[in-house]
Amino acid sequence: MNYLILILSTSKIYLNRIAQHNINKKNDIVKEYIQIFDTTLRDGEQVPGCKLATPQKVEIAKELEQLGVDVIEAGFPISSPGDFDAVTQISKTIKDATICALSRAVDSDIESAAEALKFANNGRIHTGIGTSEFHIFHKLNSNPEDIISRGEKAVKKARNVCSEVEFYAEDAGRTDNEFLARVIEKMISAGATIINIPDTTGYCLPHQYSEKIAYLMNNVPNIDKAILSTHCHNDLGLATANSIAGVQAGARQVECTINGVGERAGNTSLEEVVMILKQHDNINLHTQVKTERLTHLSRIVESEMNMPVQRNKAIVGENAFAHSSGIHQDGVIKNRETYEIINPIDVGADSSKIILTARSGRAALKYRAQLLKFNLSKDQLNYAYEKFLKLADRQIHINDNQLLELLNKI
Repeated sequence: MNYLILILSTSKIYLNRIAQHNINKKNDIVKEYIQIFDTTLRDGEQVPGCKLATPQKVEIAKELEQLGVDVIEAGFPISSPGDFDAVTQISKTIKDATICALSRAVDSDIESAAEALKFANNGRIHTGIGTSEFHIFHKLNSNPEDIISRGEKAVKKARNVCSEVEFYAEDAGRTDNEFLARVIEKMISAGATIINIPDTTGYCLPHQYSEKIAYLMNNVPNIDKAILSTHCHNDLGLATANSIAGVQAGARQVECTINGVGERAGNTSLEEVVMILKQHDNINLHTQVKTERLTHLSRIVESEMNMPVQRNKAIVGENAFAHSSGIHQDGVIKNRETYEIINPIDVGADSSKIILTARSGRAALKYRAQLLKFNLSKDQLNYAYEKFLKLADRQIHINDNQLLELLNKI
């Protein structure tokens, strides 16, 4: 039975890799496919003060499936009855995306994950163990050979109860590359078909993480039988940069969260990774994410998790397409691309916003006046601008009602 599962899974990887090449006929460029592994409901929910009930998790999972993510990490079943129930219910509900359950390299964890996934059309157990010296000697009170043995045992057990197994080498970012390559070779031989290389503490610089992925691609003999995955944390603000560096070096799955939510400083932001790959054609990588749904799902996660999105957050922040400087406003009014590399419509935002402040110029005032059906002559505009500046110096910004009152007096 184990050999049959191994053959079927290996065939599945081979077929997936064939399917993961999309021909851009216009430019005759082959774009390789990047799987998006969303862990908003697992790693993202580990934010202090955030707790989602099962119905909330199911609704977010439905939205993630509509968004087009490949894998939804639904929870850590052994951690609580609530997490077990959430993974079970999501497994029953989601039909297209792969449903993933986390476990440690512990028999009871793996058994619980398998039980929670039994209704999934496509299930995956995500098991692993720490591989850095910090984890081996200080957290696990173990030694390198024992870590490899425990990892192999966990992968083999998971493979007996689930057709797809992903192995994570916790704190891989601070793990010696030679030892990490040994670990990965053993885990692939044991049956893991996805290998997660987490920068658990957000320590790596982009070139370090890229070099680590490249080293593994070139020094693990059986690496062709698995997909490398990035999983980067944002402790130094480098999670997205490291994830992009990782896929450029050969990783073909990115683990990330909506709005970059997660423990401490958060995880890699899904919307940032997806839009970077979309905007930079020369990287020749693509996803199946429906980007026009990004802002909608961002707002849902913000509300359900009670985790406000900072106004200047890339892609989905309230100010992502807002302009208050007169120079910028004049440029955007003439041609949006002077100051915007992304069309707001592409991410589901309404439109560019021209915000009237004391830094705004005549072009912005004229533009906003026209939206209110006022076509001002040159003299009227100059006069209105003088009045506007006096008002703007006393306000954070001028809203439509205030502007309407001012224009009606002219």
